[in-house]
Amino acid sequence: MRRVVRQSKFRHVFGQAVKNDQCYDDIRVSRVTWDSSFCAVNPRFVAIIIEASGGGAFLVLPLHKTGRIDKSYPTVCGHTGPVLDIDWCPHNDQVIASGSEDCTVMVWQIPENGLTLSLTEPVVILEGHSKRVGIVAWHPTARNVLLSAGCDNAIIIWNVGTGEALINLDDMHSDMIYNVSWNRNGSLICTASKDKKVRVIDPRKQEIIAEKEKAHEGARPMRAIFLADGNVFTTGFSRMSERQLALWNPKNMQEPIALHEMDTSNGVLLPFYDPDTSIIYLCGKGDSSIRYFEITDESPYVHYLNTFSSKEPQRGMGYMPKRGLDVNKCEIARFFKLHERKCEPIIMTVPRKSDLFQDDLYPDTAGPEAALEAEEWFEGKNADPVLISLKHGYIPGKNRDLKVVKKNILDSKPTANKKCDLISVAKKTPDTASVQNEAKLDEILKEIKSIKDTICNQDERISKLEQQMAKIAA
Repeated sequence: MRRVVRQSKFRHVFGQAVKNDQCYDDIRVSRVTWDSSFCAVNPRFVAIIIEASGGGAFLVLPLHKTGRIDKSYPTVCGHTGPVLDIDWCPHNDQVIASGSEDCTVMVWQIPENGLTLSLTEPVVILEGHSKRVGIVAWHPTARNVLLSAGCDNAIIIWNVGTGEALINLDDMHSDMIYNVSWNRNGSLICTASKDKKVRVIDPRKQEIIAEKEKAHEGARPMRAIFLADGNVFTTGFSRMSERQLALWNPKNMQEPIALHEMDTSNGVLLPFYDPDTSIIYLCGKGDSSIRYFEITDESPYVHYLNTFSSKEPQRGMGYMPKRGLDVNKCEIARFFKLHERKCEPIIMTVPRKSDLFQDDLYPDTAGPEAALEAEEWFEGKNADPVLISLKHGYIPGKNRDLKVVKKNILDSKPTANKKCDLISVAKKTPDTASVQNEAKLDEILKEIKSIKDTICNQDERISKLEQQMAKIAA
């Protein structure tokens, strides 16, 4: 007998907004005209770009800091122009990068328990773009590798640990870059641009591997993201301004694997992808709904699941990594929806009767451990994400502080544009300052050890004396 309805464990996923007292209230969400999500989330903090006079700022709130946020609450406010994009480091829950209209990228270290004073000094300022920086994206598997893209149509890949621009892709895009996405192991990037092209690029070889002209015919902004199997998913507009989504194989981009028309709204569709469940959530800017689809190997490849609808339109959206979800409630996604004056979490769950851990909903997921160091990646190595099990929930570990070791300026090459120079910078030997620092560190560690040994000996002596006293008293 033919199956009438496609079998899928995600057919009944439903979304629910949390109660009012669990929202973040009285936040002046940024009004800047830029199509980024304005919000970034991890298992510790939610960060939101806000309106700020005389520069750019964003809020960083511990997840439990719900309710009304005081006007005097400290912000991260080192930029001199509006902040356009923010992204949490996947390997350190206290490190966040921001790109701004002031043409700089800044990387910040947030204190473990959140901000008590406004933060004006970043750990490092990355300067190299000649126009505003609208996109920042951390490498998924290599530590301290950050990508930025600006309105100068250039993509720069930085080693944040040294503050250097090591790869500069400044001649690949002839028009504004709408978005950039890393693939699963960070060996390739895909981009969507105002020239209506979708490109797949190998950043280390600095070459375009595949491209599709007029992936979507319409003039409004597109988005392109990599899926876990290497295919590319795009959202855009048809010539008649209908919103579309499409699936492409980079090995043959002549025709899409699938192309679906959706509706005639004019908000840009922001895609959020979960590689563990192969679900894509589409949040339109200015829409009041989240649509979600499952990607499979069988036709029509992109299967509509459901729509979460609400009354208020969304100004932006944050998406929690899998390790920040509540596995006991069968939660498979959590969004942080930005309204004009508040941030409202929306929880997506799969209804299950059992309270036991549902291992079919939670395959091992990308953990916070980096698979590679920055230098290894720049030298050509690749590695898949280091996976963790969520069976007993995710317990955040201690994050090490981000340390930036600046190279000696006199040693480094004067230009940041020559391709061969850029790659060779990565292979320089550490300067004498870092060697001295290591020697000093060893000295301090030895001293700490000797003090600890002394304390142990004193403890033993005290306990013996106490025993003697007890005997005499008896």
